[in-house]
Amino acid sequence: MAVPAAQPISCLSPEQALLALGSSPAGLGSLEANLRLAHFGPNCLPPQRHRPLILRLGDQLTHFMALLLWAAGAMAIVAGTPSLGWAIWGVVLINGLFSFWQDFQAERTLAALTAVLPQHVRVWRQGLMTQLPSDALVPGDLLELEAGDQVPADCRVIEASALSLNASLLTGEALPLARGSAALAQQRNPSEAANLLPAGTCVAAGRCQALVYATGAETEFAQVAHLSAGIERSPSTLEVQVGRIVRTVTGIALSLGAIAFLAGITLVGVPPLESLVFSIGIIVANVPEGLLPTVTLVLALAVKRMARERALVRRLSAVETLGCVSVICTDKTGTLTANAMTLQDTWGSDRPLLLLMASLCCNASLNVGDPTETALLQGAQRNGIDPDQERQRLPRLQELPFDSARRLMSVLLHWQNDRRWPLPCTWMQCSKGAPVELLERCSHWWHAGVMTPLTAPERDLVHAANNVMARQGYRVLAIACRPCDQPQIEEQQLVLMGLVGLYDPPRPGVHQAITACHKAGIKVTMVTGDYGLTAEAIARQIGLLDTPAHAQHDPVRVINGSDLARLSDAQLRQLLKFRSRLVFARMAPEQKLRLVKSYKALGEVVAVTGDGVNDAPALRAADVGIAMGRSGTDVAREAADIVLVDDNFATIISAVRHGRGVYQNIRRFLLYILASNVAEVAPFFTMLVLRIPAALTVLQILAVDLGTDLLPALGLGAEPPETTVMEGLPRRRDQPLLDRQLLEQAYLFFGLLEGILAMLGYGLTWWSHGLGLAQLQLVAPDLLHHRATAALLMIQHQASAVALGSIVCAQVGTALACRGRSRRRPHLFLLIGISLELVAFCALQGWPVLAQTFQMAPIPSQLWWWLLLCIPAPLLADQIRIAWRSYRHGPSQRSLA
Repeated sequence: MAVPAAQPISCLSPEQALLALGSSPAGLGSLEANLRLAHFGPNCLPPQRHRPLILRLGDQLTHFMALLLWAAGAMAIVAGTPSLGWAIWGVVLINGLFSFWQDFQAERTLAALTAVLPQHVRVWRQGLMTQLPSDALVPGDLLELEAGDQVPADCRVIEASALSLNASLLTGEALPLARGSAALAQQRNPSEAANLLPAGTCVAAGRCQALVYATGAETEFAQVAHLSAGIERSPSTLEVQVGRIVRTVTGIALSLGAIAFLAGITLVGVPPLESLVFSIGIIVANVPEGLLPTVTLVLALAVKRMARERALVRRLSAVETLGCVSVICTDKTGTLTANAMTLQDTWGSDRPLLLLMASLCCNASLNVGDPTETALLQGAQRNGIDPDQERQRLPRLQELPFDSARRLMSVLLHWQNDRRWPLPCTWMQCSKGAPVELLERCSHWWHAGVMTPLTAPERDLVHAANNVMARQGYRVLAIACRPCDQPQIEEQQLVLMGLVGLYDPPRPGVHQAITACHKAGIKVTMVTGDYGLTAEAIARQIGLLDTPAHAQHDPVRVINGSDLARLSDAQLRQLLKFRSRLVFARMAPEQKLRLVKSYKALGEVVAVTGDGVNDAPALRAADVGIAMGRSGTDVAREAADIVLVDDNFATIISAVRHGRGVYQNIRRFLLYILASNVAEVAPFFTMLVLRIPAALTVLQILAVDLGTDLLPALGLGAEPPETTVMEGLPRRRDQPLLDRQLLEQAYLFFGLLEGILAMLGYGLTWWSHGLGLAQLQLVAPDLLHHRATAALLMIQHQASAVALGSIVCAQVGTALACRGRSRRRPHLFLLIGISLELVAFCALQGWPVLAQTFQMAPIPSQLWWWLLLCIPAPLLADQIRIAWRSYRHGPSQRSLA
């Protein structure tokens, strides 16, 4: 919306701005707000333009592996086997459609999940402050904003108290900019105007009342978003590794295909076109067509499962990175604790006056606002004090907001000689803050109704009372005042009124989550702004500082921000390297960032939690930034990779568990499909070496790829994380998906076993008809050059069916062996995949139309026993292999599966 005034809104006074937008100090009426919402529309950005669907489908059909298969299909057509060419192209199309659908579904899921956390703002409507979703804002609305809030629309400052703005989203400059309500002499750019708050910027300090003058697509932020919408993210580590796997496996396929082509011509005397068909079979057999759709499915399922467990993934790459997290730097309040602060104790000689001044030095209401302040207000109310009534009786004139450097907040009140303060005064300053910092600014204390000088013994008494409360896990605040002759805030020569102890209990399940982290080899470090003794007490209550029996000599280490400032970078890295249970208290935001960088310099994979605007640098610097969904600021959520909808630390452990499960599932899927590829290649090389007919045709290989590779492989990708996934140490950041161990198991164990079973089944079928190896070599030329009799063709088709069935049944056993030893029963998706695989094979060899197309014949009943033996063979062989490895290397040497 454009401002309905001839003069720019920045050049109008606050009163003129309200008048120009048809608003008032009480805000808009409900009817007027609804009319404006219908006219201007919701306060949200226009939908981003995505890459057209047809082009995104084209991406799935033109990647490196797909291009190889397109070329293989074309070569098959040139070689005179158009049906084979069309079949190969059909595989490319089916895989492309599946990957496209999964990508589309994942995008829709993320879009829907993002809507779970709408931004809420405090708005004045008809004289009452209420919370509304930001998309319900209209021009003319009057907002209340404070430090940490993201500005939801373009606003004009009406009232301000020590206000500064972080406009780096628009200007690129991180330094806070002072903002006020005074009118400007001339129009300026919105990001430079000292009385405007552009949408998307963040309140860095102070508080204000602001008037909305532009919403939705008319905001400055919308223009920035429009420019950045087309920028693509760089590929994640997982995408890079999958691309490397595709190139490696494709290189192997092309090399083997070329070898088969040359060997067929020179060694066997196969005509060039026939040899080309066989080489195509080798290439198709080695290309893992199901790799990309299965990886997409694995990530999509992980995102959905994490969402059900209250973790919203904003960047898919974070799912894979979670699997190797080795350090979690977590804040305390609201993450490890329930964020349900209550007043538990007070220390001072006048409890009512102490609670009165504490409640007057708050910006919250009884049910809305900072949990610490609402706890103070509710505690005052339980003690007979009405905060709303007192605010009307003793109105506020000035405020000096809390900041992390002073650790104090002060307000100036029009006291009007209230009799509860026995000494006459017109103005009263009330201050609250950290006891140590506030005590340094106090010259007197209130004792037995008298202002008494604070000497060393009294200061020691205050410190002792503070420590007693802190050791119980209480968050302790000091309350002080200063009767004033002049209406001016000065945080010196204060009168200490006493201490209040607030308790935020640990969240249910956090102790178990901390224990799970320790078992998983993940270091948990508490980083908080609270007092050291308070942080230590909470850390002990949740088991963070439990010391193992074998490490009793390693004392608990609680490090304050002042101590950290004296450590060099080298000393800090040494501390982090050799200490695993640490609490950092009284930490400034820049120190939290330094801590993250030091951990990363040691090679750790760091996850960081945060909720405030000051946490954004650490969230961005971390490998995985985790923001709070309920209590977190919008800036923190925007900087994070994952948002915890429930603000619960235990949810982080669940997310790490799914990250590790994703990595395991992709590894097992790779093991499974590479093993079948070896079995598919075996018939062609056996043909070249033994000079016998090929046990499988290229069409039959495609049937294996679509039936045995794809369906159970998808089932393996859908398996939930196994129960032991959190028992091992975190994997290294650079640990590849396709390593030597996996290749050996795939090619030299499971693949070799499946290939042997397939060729034994093929030979067993010929032997059952009275033909041994010598006779099979004699009839091979007739079968190869299509001169064989109908009887020989029938035996060949039966033998091919048995060879294919041997691979199918062995793949069932391999899939079960790939699941891991800790699983009790197969996942439903895997059972469905195996069932469909077996049904498909029975249809291929038993349904006349399909049997004729794929050149197979019904398997004689006396040979089914062989196929049944092929199912448990990989499982039994794997158990023997594991037992042998345990015998030679000890039980610590575990299989991939």
